[in-house]
Amino acid sequence: MPLLTVGHRGVMGVEPENTLRSFVRAEREGLDVIELDLHLSKDGALVVMHDADVARTTDGSGPISAFTLAELRELDAGEGERVPVFDEVVDAVRSPLQAEIKDRAAARVLAETIERRGLHDRVTVISFHAEALRETRSHLPDIPLVLVAGRSSPTAPERAAELGAGMISLDLRHVDQDTVDRAHSAGIQVISWTVNTDEELARARALGLDGVVTDMPGIRRAVTALA
Repeated sequence: MPLLTVGHRGVMGVEPENTLRSFVRAEREGLDVIELDLHLSKDGALVVMHDADVARTTDGSGPISAFTLAELRELDAGEGERVPVFDEVVDAVRSPLQAEIKDRAAARVLAETIERRGLHDRVTVISFHAEALRETRSHLPDIPLVLVAGRSSPTAPERAAELGAGMISLDLRHVDQDTVDRAHSAGIQVISWTVNTDEELARARALGLDGVVTDMPGIRRAVTALA
């Protein structure tokens, strides 16, 4: 089976991350899945941004939680793009989505949106935080879950099994063959971030990973060429 390719915040290597422009480009480039990040605005909107603060990716400053959605809309998120809400991403692309949540409050709002829009077969909920995934599972018993891990990657297979997550998304720098083998033995798929070079792709293949998370459209083309 060819490697699953996940577009990281769209294709953030070539477009402003977590914007509609980036997501549409990722779909056009043929990425299998689009990954995005979610936070709640001051007035409870499910907005798409990675950091808890707007400073790095917009022309504003301050925590997302201090802005209403209307105020966030006034910010430039790169190349004239505006900060999108999750519903807009759902409407802008048809690709499967990996939606990363940071806390239980966002988990509840995302679960409500998935229920309201009937997205159970299209959205996978992902998080570094076990409590956010448990909150999601309490509202959506059958939704696919992905546990994300960085330095704690070696313990991810066992933690994912406890959470009922069918996949782990691990920092490639902290993945070894034993971790991959333990996950596969437990029936858990393994993908890795962030794979942006031919050398990183070769390592992912050598480890027997099931997929890669990438910033670059070229990785999708490389995977297709080698399939």
